[in-house]
Amino acid sequence: MAGLTLQTDDPGSPEARELIEQLDRYHEGLYPPESNHLLSVAALREPNVTFITARLDERVVGCGAFVSHGGYAEIKRMFVLPELRGRKIGRRILEELESRARAAGLQHALLETGIHQPEAIACYQRAGYQRCGPFGKYLEDPLSIFMQKTLE
Repeated sequence: MAGLTLQTDDPGSPEARELIEQLDRYHEGLYPPESNHLLSVAALREPNVTFITARLDERVVGCGAFVSHGGYAEIKRMFVLPELRGRKIGRRILEELESRARAAGLQHALLETGIHQPEAIACYQRAGYQRCGPFGKYLEDPLSIFMQKTLE
């Protein structure tokens, strides 16, 4: 998409915080608190986290992150403004996160998403993610879907 740039960003910047707050409200409308596995801005600022934003003509329109867990990257905080969905911005963010994880020597990308987000699930499947079981500190949750991909 012309005019779209992806860059490392501070999750505490006003623009990024606004996106994160929108994402939180979105998730809160879909899932109960125990099924929301959201990272705070403080957690997104940890040294093992890479946080990026997507800008369209200088406006922040999406974000995503990955947490390095040593052997794998956990994809977190994927979000695109609702009015801009369907333009492959989420796919570009995901590709950038995967590229950076690969460059950091991580061999796998894993993620947790919710059953009420069919567009996100479809995006991940198109990108080569396959369902798997819970990982890390996650427990089975009927509202969660766990996915993984080998980064080559």
